[in-house]
Amino acid sequence: MTPDFQRLHNDVMACTRCPRLVKYRSAVAQKKKREFRNWKYWGRPVPPFGDRKASLVIVGLAPAAHGGNRTGRMFTGDGSARFLISNLFDYGFANKPTSEHVNDGLEMKDTYLTAIVKCAPPQNKPTRKEIDNCRGFLSREFALLTHAKVVLTLGRMAFDGYKSHIKRLGFDVKGLEFRHGACYHLGKATPVIYCSYHPSRQNTQTRRLTTTLFSKVLARIRCEVDSHNSSLR
Repeated sequence: MTPDFQRLHNDVMACTRCPRLVKYRSAVAQKKKREFRNWKYWGRPVPPFGDRKASLVIVGLAPAAHGGNRTGRMFTGDGSARFLISNLFDYGFANKPTSEHVNDGLEMKDTYLTAIVKCAPPQNKPTRKEIDNCRGFLSREFALLTHAKVVLTLGRMAFDGYKSHIKRLGFDVKGLEFRHGACYHLGKATPVIYCSYHPSRQNTQTRRLTTTLFSKVLARIRCEVDSHNSSLR
């Protein structure tokens, strides 16, 4: 890990800006879930994970209380992670189809996972102030992710968070609206944006998001990434 990424990770893990999130993530780590009672929960902000030279950056909302907040890794150990990583594996963006714990051998391939909020929020609903408190981390990440060509936002809040980020950089975001399968090209100076419903159990169990629907988005992204990489050869 480069010094800049190491500083970013250290700053994320040490953050205590949001009292409500500090209290909640710590309480969850103490109380635990019955099926994970023998786990030592992470209980801290969760740093990003993946290939720091990635073409594809995936932006979620926040770590899950008994997923990332338990395991210490983005999209690890919960239903959302299982859905996401399995599908990413099918399209060559991960070396294996499961994401259960930090020592499971998972490696992201040309892919980087992050979220607009780095702490697990109550009911998966961070406040506007909490999102604002975390936006500096997202800005630092994208400043370092110089190889990024595609950004996949998972859910409306992640999309809005990323849209706010590029707006602050001076890009015109008028007309950018969240809808599953939407794609926005804003020019060569910024990555192509794709949108998907979040792979939460609320969406997958109700079949609002299915493997078929998600695969259609990933197939387009795979073509986008491959086209870009081929042009560099």
